[in-house]
Amino acid sequence: METSAEDHILDYAGSFRLLRKVADGGMATVYEAEQLGPAGFAKRVALKVIHPQYASERHWLQLFIDEAKLSANLAHGNIVQIYQLGEVDGQYYMAMEYIQGPTLRSIIDRHAELQQAMPLPIAAYIASRVCRALDYAHNFVAPGGQRLDVVHRDVSPGNIMASWDGHIKLADFGIAKARTSFDPAAERHILMGKKHYMSPEQALALAVDARSDVFTLGVVLYEMLTLEPLFKEDITDLLLDEVTVHPLPSVRARVPQLPGEIEEILTRALARDPNRRPTAAAMGHALDRWIERQRPVATPDRLQEHLPTIFPTALKRISGSS
Repeated sequence: METSAEDHILDYAGSFRLLRKVADGGMATVYEAEQLGPAGFAKRVALKVIHPQYASERHWLQLFIDEAKLSANLAHGNIVQIYQLGEVDGQYYMAMEYIQGPTLRSIIDRHAELQQAMPLPIAAYIASRVCRALDYAHNFVAPGGQRLDVVHRDVSPGNIMASWDGHIKLADFGIAKARTSFDPAAERHILMGKKHYMSPEQALALAVDARSDVFTLGVVLYEMLTLEPLFKEDITDLLLDEVTVHPLPSVRARVPQLPGEIEEILTRALARDPNRRPTAAAMGHALDRWIERQRPVATPDRLQEHLPTIFPTALKRISGSS
């Protein structure tokens, strides 16, 4: 792997060996790495490193630290696990579970490229597993007994991972809101989240709770069903109108054969009035009831079988096949 000047300082006293850069976001870079130990021990991890310019800003560094502290206790099968928060010479990093597989963003884009609809049971399965992750986070109680009222605030296709063996993981609690965490959105009145995946209350910089994540998951589910984003405007004022005022497009107009149950689940999740939305648990249960009646039932095995049909070359590289 070619290393830059920044990469060289990320050796972390021999604790990690960087393998490749996975993603370079606005606030941090994520590497695939190996955590090294005695007697040849090596564990594959993802290493998230905050950019120096953000590490020097108290607000953003505190967000990074809060993400690690919060996520470290969110032990759930559908949430990416955080193993360690570290600092070397002012360089902050967190080591976390490495998911070998594509993001939902890649899955949606690949289906669109192939002009092939995502199988409905698989879309419902992915959404139901994100519901499980959100339900756990929304109702999480800290070891001291305090309910944290966690709100992810960044549920989007890029933060939903699928492992090659068919499991779904929600990642990146970097801008999550919790009762015990610093919240720059409240202190500085700024929008937190990806603008095309915001609830109406989030887009208006109002107070948000768990119901905001449900709306955002509805936006993601719409995109899985149609292979098109629900909100498309790039100019902020026009986007605000699109999210908060304009009638939402009909999913049935785009997917005529959509079962009524799935349409109802989606419609309830996308209610502009938060009081009309289901909880993440209720949305997940409704999806699971529909999934259980399908043949074959959507399971990790079904997703595992589907992914090679859209990413054949990626799996060949991983297996070492020519």
